[in-house]
Amino acid sequence: MIDAVEMTAVEMTVVAIVAARSEVMAKLRVKWVRSSIGYPKDQKATIQALGFRKLQQTVEHNDQPAVRGMIRKVSHLVQVEEVISETL
Repeated sequence: MIDAVEMTAVEMTVVAIVAARSEVMAKLRVKWVRSSIGYPKDQKATIQALGFRKLQQTVEHNDQPAVRGMIRKVSHLVQVEEVISETL
């Protein structure tokens, strides 16, 4: 472990971000706002994979790269907001 005296300002910032990130669990709240009728089957499958069954439904997912990729694929059909909640 490196002493605080030997750490640069950038390293101290990175350590602070990692420590804060471990205490806070970010989630994504996704709402299906536009019908998938007329869009390719892979986009309809992505909507289902995100857990949607009905239009205007809202679901929450952990903020992970795979989920972000699915959301990016159907970004024209959904609304997204980040929800930060503290874990105990």
